[in-house]
Amino acid sequence: MADEEDISPQQTEKLIQFQDLTGMENMGRCREILGRHGWNLETAVQDTFNEREGAPTVFNQPTPEPRPPTMNLQPRGQRVYTVGRRQPQGILQWGYFVILFPFRFVYSTFYDILLFVYRLLRPDPRRNVTDPIGDVTRFIQNFNELYGSNHPVFYQGTYSQALNDAKKELKFLLVYLQGDSHQDTPEFCRETLCNPEVTTFLNTRLLFWACNTNSPEGYRVSQALRENTYPFLALIVLRENKMAVVGRIEGPIGPEELLQRLERIMSENETSLAVARADREERNFNQTLRQEQDEAYLQSLHADQEKVNLLHFTSDY
Repeated sequence: MADEEDISPQQTEKLIQFQDLTGMENMGRCREILGRHGWNLETAVQDTFNEREGAPTVFNQPTPEPRPPTMNLQPRGQRVYTVGRRQPQGILQWGYFVILFPFRFVYSTFYDILLFVYRLLRPDPRRNVTDPIGDVTRFIQNFNELYGSNHPVFYQGTYSQALNDAKKELKFLLVYLQGDSHQDTPEFCRETLCNPEVTTFLNTRLLFWACNTNSPEGYRVSQALRENTYPFLALIVLRENKMAVVGRIEGPIGPEELLQRLERIMSENETSLAVARADREERNFNQTLRQEQDEAYLQSLHADQEKVNLLHFTSDY
């Protein structure tokens, strides 16, 4: 009875009830199970029976992430823009570029070799996605700390949730994958993403999801979209009942050029959204019409039944 000295009378009573309901004789094991379930007797008993039957647990079971819609990564007419870095201008810039080029080449080569060896010795932890919403939230917090809060509204959810919402709302989805260590990332975030015109455009015209590729969630999306360089943007929309990547923008890009390219891609694919909206409206109309017809039929049936009942009542008198 020494094990029961530090538990309350109510917990002792639950312990006895748990033993009676489950038939378990080991008091320590019973106490361990109840403690793991926060001394919730009903949940502890249910989980114990589930374990015996091989059924999944009901305690602290994570909410399953919605399955992403079917994706088409290379639809017909996909726009791919790869933006190169600006070439040096003038003798001084060219001289600076030539002097630093060997050092950059050696550094990048040495870094790639070290990274390759490291990943051979240790599996990439980014492959295990355990908290996708947390990955996105941490990215947003870090972005606010580095570049301020004057930026487009980031979608606060997983990539799969963003895809599903874009499909449900029939909107364009812009995906931004950030390479934190890339040399063009800071300037793109400050000068392009935080540009007021870009902010207004993205907030009013589409959903905007972003994450960095150092996190498991960002890495998973990176593996799916297969970007070549950073900054990376992918424009996704519903086409032929599939979410399709209709535009890819890779490399450093200014605010004006970004808006022009997004406008062009969206105008080229607006027809598919219009068709999807028309199909959805037609389905909704037909469903509403059938529902109204069913209700009218039931009302008519009810009225006929009342007439029959009234005739039976009068005939009895």
